[in-house]
Parts: sequence; C-alpha cells; structure tokens
Amino acid sequence: MTRNSRLPQIFNVVIVAQQGRLAYEALLFAASLRHSAPGFKGRLLIAEPQPGPLWDKDPRIGSDALRTALTELGAEFIPFQSQHFGSAYPYGNKIEMLSALPEGEPFVFFDTDTLITGDLTTVPFDFTRPSASLRREGTWPEPQLYGPGYSGLWKSLYDKFGLDFESSLDLSQPDEYWRRYLYFNAGFFYYRCPRAFGELFLDYALAARDDPPVELCAQSFDPWLDQIVLPLVIHKLGGGRDTLPPGLLDGAISCHYRFLPLLYARESARAIEVLETVAATHKIKKLLKERDAIKRMIYQKRGAKVRALFDQDNLPRREQAIRNRIKSNGFWMR
Repeated sequence: MTRNSRLPQIFNVVIVAQQGRLAYEALLFAASLRHSAPGFKGRLLIAEPQPGPLWDKDPRIGSDALRTALTELGAEFIPFQSQHFGSAYPYGNKIEMLSALPEGEPFVFFDTDTLITGDLTTVPFDFTRPSASLRREGTWPEPQLYGPGYSGLWKSLYDKFGLDFESSLDLSQPDEYWRRYLYFNAGFFYYRCPRAFGELFLDYALAARDDPPVELCAQSFDPWLDQIVLPLVIHKLGGGRDTLPPGLLDGAISCHYRFLPLLYARESARAIEVLETVAATHKIKKLLKERDAIKRMIYQKRGAKVRALFDQDNLPRREQAIRNRIKSNGFWMR
C-alpha cells in the first residue's frame, strides 16, 4: 500500500422517500449512485415514513413498480414512525428517521433531490467530525429593526443548549454578516452513528420549537427548523464547516439540484449528462414518465430551453432571480 493510499470506507447512504415527487427523485438518486459510484459497497437505505395520526394520508410509496425498481438498484426500505412532525412539518422526516437506522454504522444523508455525479467512495469523510452542506443562502435568521442582530439571535440558541458560541464563528467574516455564523443547508449531513446524531437533532429541534429563547420571538421556524438546529448538533459533536475538502459534495461528486428547472438553469454539464444518461434506461424511463415535470423537462426537452435562458458563467446571484426568469418564460415545474 502506498503512503497516500487508503482503504475504502464502508458507510450507509440514506435518503427519505415517500409518495409523490420524492419517490421519483429517489429513483433518479439511486440510479445516479449506481452509475457514478459502481464501487460503492455500503447500503443504500430509503427511510420511509409510515401512516399514523400525524399524516393526512398514507405517506408510503404506493407504486409496486417504483418499489421494485428501487430494490433492483440495491435500495433497502427502512420504515419509521412519525412521532413529532408528519404532514405539519415534513422536513422533520430527516430528523425522525435517524432513530430507525443501524446504530453505530457511519451514514451520509442526502436529500432525494440530489444526483451522485462522481465516485462517492473517494470522499475522505471523517465520520467523527460531522458536517453538512455549505451550499446555502442567508435564509435564517432575519434580524428585526429593533431586535437583536445575528450575533444575539444565534447566541441565544447556543446559550440555551450550553454550547460555546465564540468557537463556532468564522472570524474571517465581518461581524453581523450571516456567513460569520455556523449555518448549513440540510441537503446532506453525516456522522459515525445515526442514533447519536438523531437523538441530539430531535432534542434540539423540539426544544427550539416548543420553548424558543425570547430573542427569537419574531423569527419564523417553518420551514427553517432543521437548518436552525443542525449547526448546533454539528458543533456539539465536534464537527464544523471545514471538515471536508471543498469541491467534492455539492461539487464534483454530488449535485443538490432542488428542482429540475433549477438543475438545467445552473448546474454543471456533468450533472445534466448523469441525469439524462440514467433517465434513458428503458425500465427507469417508463416509470419516470409518470411524473409530468420529469417527462417535460427531460424527455420533451424543456430543460434545454431553460438552460438556453442563462449564461452558466454569469448566473444571477440569488436563486429567486433564477426562479423568476424561468417562471416568466413559462417553464417552471416541480
């Protein structure tokens, strides 16, 4: 073994899927993982919420054909019960599902609206130092005119949970600029044990939601709750913003596209190549065409029209501006 070589890590990849758009995104995710990382030896787990009083209707994937296609791609369904969130806050799935995952086994969670575009096994995860996606905008908090600023708002949460606030700061960023404060997109995160991560995630989420610090009285927790407490969890567990080399996840290895029109508008040529390659597989193609947005964007070439609206080397800085241009041209779908 050479000095710089390393044994491949074995870890689980986890997504949450349920009836509707997420089921078809899960199919694209699973197909892209097998296409781009054929040497991946871990388990691909699909956490699936089960029906219960917190769901308006059965959240499980009802299509036998979709379930079969996912299992043929090597996916395993992991059922979990929704005890705290459900229909009222579906983002809570990524919190509650962690309790159903194999204890003590390293995991990487991805949102279903993600493509694997490179060899995931080459990512040098340090599962003892968790992190999450830094591809985000300053969506939370929103300081009020006569209220606390970013420091006061964030510090109130660190104080509530007995965490050291100062060590979480990026001192290269200006005071009262949102990037100074530990903030992630929850599109991916990882750790050495899903149970340990999940217990902390749930405790912090419920405490912040049900008994927030008075400084946060004017702040919205919906839909931001998961992203509000995620940095607290990561900080508590000894992780941070710089535990992964840049340019891999949300870069050469994965693409969190959010919605297909956004993928065609702003993502790499590689991401589009992977999307259209895996979507061309006959068995998958037949299923994906059931979803109107996928049928129009990929198979009827609406995505190419969206891409022509933008200079990928000079994109609008904010996502909302990209969305608005797509919508004004009549091409928005989800």
